[in-house]
Amino acid sequence: MMIRRRSLLAGTAGAGAAALLAPSARAQAWSPTRPVTVLVPFVAGGPSDIIARVIAAKMQLGQPVVAENRPGANGSVAGQMLARAQPDGYAFLVGSIGVFAINKALRGASIGYDPEAFTPITLAVTTPNVLTVHPSSPAKNLQEFVAWLKANPGKFGYSTSGVGASDHLTMELFKQRTGTDITHIPYQGGAAAATDLIAGNVHATFQNMPTIHAHVANGRMRALAVTAPERHPQMPDVPTMAEQGMADFNVTSWQAMMGPANLPANIRDRVAAEARKALMDPEAKDRLTKMGFDVVATTPEALKAFQADEVRRWTEVVRTAKIEAA
Repeated sequence: MMIRRRSLLAGTAGAGAAALLAPSARAQAWSPTRPVTVLVPFVAGGPSDIIARVIAAKMQLGQPVVAENRPGANGSVAGQMLARAQPDGYAFLVGSIGVFAINKALRGASIGYDPEAFTPITLAVTTPNVLTVHPSSPAKNLQEFVAWLKANPGKFGYSTSGVGASDHLTMELFKQRTGTDITHIPYQGGAAAATDLIAGNVHATFQNMPTIHAHVANGRMRALAVTAPERHPQMPDVPTMAEQGMADFNVTSWQAMMGPANLPANIRDRVAAEARKALMDPEAKDRLTKMGFDVVATTPEALKAFQADEVRRWTEVVRTAKIEAA
């Protein structure tokens, strides 16, 4: 399957609800009169929670912006809440690639919401996944890893943060591209997946950079490749997949902000501008960059196009690998 990298900063012409509004409605200023809630679909401390709280703390809307954790069902609980929310500017959702793309690819309408029906606000951050192995592995680079798997089909296991998560589908895409066989062992979150790799209970994992950065630096894991088009400044010694013969294998784990469907353009534009400003605040951007996130802070139009590409890509991976929801 050919993966096409789309520029995250290139917007598309506006379509959808905003185009249906009269010029006076589009131009009318909007300011909230009560606190604004930003739903977080996972527990405190994870990437979605971190990004949501950075945005909430820095936005200037004249009212408090409060991050509220509503975990459950791989993010579907919060997704359903946003789907039921009124499009009045008082409820938003900061969530992951899973919430806004993979859930639909894996479970279809059964998740209880359509992420592509939400009003895009901004693609906040991306981060590459990193292929890592236990230090005892004989594989020192990507070619050796592929050769090792082909010599031992089905004998090794890889850990993930759960069925259908970004790390799971990244490895399934890798298997499809390389013709290798390695057994999936899902865990409840990336931290647990990393812990069992460190313990030697599994042999490899494709985790996002913030999850494994410290473990690689301390020698508890060996990083073989990053799924980005260029080497990452947080791990400059780790080559890309393309450098090692796998061209166009660009995969990011990402966090985005969405509003309910049919959010008026004047509300969308005000919130999007404030969210982007919050993410680009020098203090916030520096903190996120040091954690391994790439701050992109796109326009709503760019997020809409990016999301559509991601849903198509991962739907094809799920179909080819015959992955079934847990």
